[in-house]
Amino acid sequence: MRDISSIWQRIKPEVLMVFVQIAFGAMAIIYKLAINDGMSMRVAATYRLIFASAFTIPIALIYDRKNREKITWSVIFKTFLCGLFGGSLYLNLYLEGLALTSATFMLVVVNLIPSITFLMAICFGMDKFNLKVVEGKAKVIGTIMGFSGAMLIIFFKGVEIHILSSNINLLHPHHNQNEQMTTHHTDLRKKVLGISCAIASSCSYSLWYIIQAKLNEEYPSPRSSAALISIMGAIQATVIALIVEKDWSQWKLENNLRIFTVVFSGIVASGLVVIAMAWCIKKRGPVFTSLFSPFQLLLVVIASYLILNEKLYLGSMLGAVVIICGLYAVLWGQSKEMKKKMEILEITRMSENDEHVVISMSVFHDRVIQSS
Repeated sequence: MRDISSIWQRIKPEVLMVFVQIAFGAMAIIYKLAINDGMSMRVAATYRLIFASAFTIPIALIYDRKNREKITWSVIFKTFLCGLFGGSLYLNLYLEGLALTSATFMLVVVNLIPSITFLMAICFGMDKFNLKVVEGKAKVIGTIMGFSGAMLIIFFKGVEIHILSSNINLLHPHHNQNEQMTTHHTDLRKKVLGISCAIASSCSYSLWYIIQAKLNEEYPSPRSSAALISIMGAIQATVIALIVEKDWSQWKLENNLRIFTVVFSGIVASGLVVIAMAWCIKKRGPVFTSLFSPFQLLLVVIASYLILNEKLYLGSMLGAVVIICGLYAVLWGQSKEMKKKMEILEITRMSENDEHVVISMSVFHDRVIQSS
């Protein structure tokens, strides 16, 4: 039993991250089914953040009741921005892009987030191009590969790829206006708008990373900050939905699919999964969690092909491979830089300790001389 327990502790982060990617992949498929059912994605985003708030607030109140940091106006402003770029705006753009494109395409674009974040960090002075070292070159090359892969997917279709024949198609024609394409002009407009929303959602999430890093420095209480961000995002998403969505019947969760969508997305995707990722980041670091992103893409590609009747094209597959290679290049560069920073900090700490030892020995020697 002790051996089984020790093995589980060693593989626990890997197992949790696999389940995290399964949950995220399932979320993309469920959203696509909800869109086909005619559910408003603005309402879905609102319900998701409301359920996330209801889930995270009690956790923050229980676990941070004794050591909660002081909430200042600066913290409130940063959580407002995090709720906007990582919550309400991101979800509305992501879900609109998902409605106009495909689950596979959206996850391919999501894998661009590390590269976009790297470029934004440079713009905000938080990172820099350093082509003199190998890790700097890897990050630049990976970023170029990521955007090249995205361009390949957008502008090159290629031949259709047939892997397995499947008669299962859970997406059926519906009255949803997003699905009613009658002219080539409408198809082109839909594609351009969907691609724009997909890229904008990734840019929004990358900006959230930047602001979240600033927030963590000022307010290092992850559970409380998660609750505040969820509250801000829920308020913003509600305002957006009330302004844009004119059909009040959309707010009724009239069938099991819509109920399951908002509950699963709020409690699992924005609740349990976030806690699991936070634990894995604490144990193995942020680079470790990022390494599992392509697994989610693989799951969604297979599921979309088998049950949603999404077609696979050579251009999409080649672009996805290029993006994933670029992703790992950026992550490798970041991990090498992080390792060097940790080594420098360790050397600095050891030198400070040695200095204290020298000073202590000097004081001891002076006292011995004085006593004698």
